[in-house]
Amino acid sequence: MDVQNLFIDQLQLARRWKLSPRTLERWRWIGSGPSYTKIGRRVVYRLVDVEKFEADGLHATMDAEAGSRG
Repeated sequence: MDVQNLFIDQLQLARRWKLSPRTLERWRWIGSGPSYTKIGRRVVYRLVDVEKFEADGLHATMDAEAGSRG
C-alpha cells in the first residue's frame, strides 16, 4: 500500500477543490470541513475522509434538489 496516496496536504486539497488554503485554515478553526490530523506541525487530510466529505456534500445537494422538484 502506497502511504503517500493515503494523505493529502492542505495545498493539495486546496487545488483539488479550487479553494484558497486560507479557506481550509478557517474551516479548521471553526470546526467545519473534512477531518484532519497533524503530523508534527504539518496538517494532512486522509484521502478517505476527503472523499467521504465530498460524497456527503453530493448527497445533501441531491436531496435538496429532489425536495424542490417534488
